[in-house]
Amino acid sequence: MYLTPKSGLFLLGSCISAIAAVGSVFELSYGQPDLGFQTTAVILGLSIPLTGLFFLAAVRDAKANIK
Repeated sequence: MYLTPKSGLFLLGSCISAIAAVGSVFELSYGQPDLGFQTTAVILGLSIPLTGLFFLAAVRDAKANIK
């Protein structure tokens, strides 16, 4: 597979959203989250599907550019 700039940006988005998900899980499991329970739960709920979507978009973009 070849990495294009577009697929690289999708992978960057996937990594950032995965880090946000892991951070949110730790914040929620260890007591009082800094941003509050509801805000942290929303971040977790959005970051999990975004991680998968960004990763799939990166793979599809890289596959589309194979010649």
